[in-house]
Amino acid sequence: MNLTSIAALVALLVLMSGLRIAREYQRAVVFRLGRYTGLRGPGLFWLIPLGIENQVRIDLRVVTAPIEQQETITRDSVTVKVNAVLWYRVSDPQKAVLNVENFRVAVQQVALTSLRNVIGQHDLDEVLKARDQINRILSRNVVENITPWGVAVELLEMKDVEIPQDMQRVMAMEAEAMREKRARIIKADAELEASKKLAEAAQLMVGNPAALELRRMQMVAEVGAENNSTTVIMMPAEFVHMAGSLSKFLQGKEAPTEPAA
Repeated sequence: MNLTSIAALVALLVLMSGLRIAREYQRAVVFRLGRYTGLRGPGLFWLIPLGIENQVRIDLRVVTAPIEQQETITRDSVTVKVNAVLWYRVSDPQKAVLNVENFRVAVQQVALTSLRNVIGQHDLDEVLKARDQINRILSRNVVENITPWGVAVELLEMKDVEIPQDMQRVMAMEAEAMREKRARIIKADAELEASKKLAEAAQLMVGNPAALELRRMQMVAEVGAENNSTTVIMMPAEFVHMAGSLSKFLQGKEAPTEPAA
């Protein structure tokens, strides 16, 4: 093998060493002698070998980044521990490489800071009940900060909110008191409605004595249906007064007469 063949073989190997393959979800940010030249991929592409051109590969798939638990104070001075989950993806590989040193760490820190700030601007009740609203505020804050880095937020949601045990007991007592309040209000409303119905019924019975008598007989039948040993008989007041007068009369007749002196 002569020198020409050897040189050709070496040149071929050098040229082949510049071949690169990027997968469908990857893009290569190419630099030539340190200057940005463009994006390559997906598929097969070629870089000038011998270090003249080099690449930085960026994954375009959605990344799931758990946000570690943060202990912060709400607006009403309650200490809570909150964690969340962030889903994001690279929308512009050029900005993700050129505008920030490590976009993954940067996005994580922005999400942590936004989470602490937003929780500190809301009361505990809002954190527990208005999660959707807080998630939207979090997403908006994160998007405003990371858009210049070529990163897009897919979703950001709080995963768990942990509150102190003492506060849990207080909230349980509050919930119990609210349920008791609603129960008393419902019972009072029922008694008010029943009293109105009873007043209407009394007005009807005043004008119709037969209705009052039928109601009295119905109550006696209801008492007897319970298999009780006691029977209650309801009588009109006139009859009771007449019976009392008769009893007094009979007692007066049975009284012994004293002999004459």
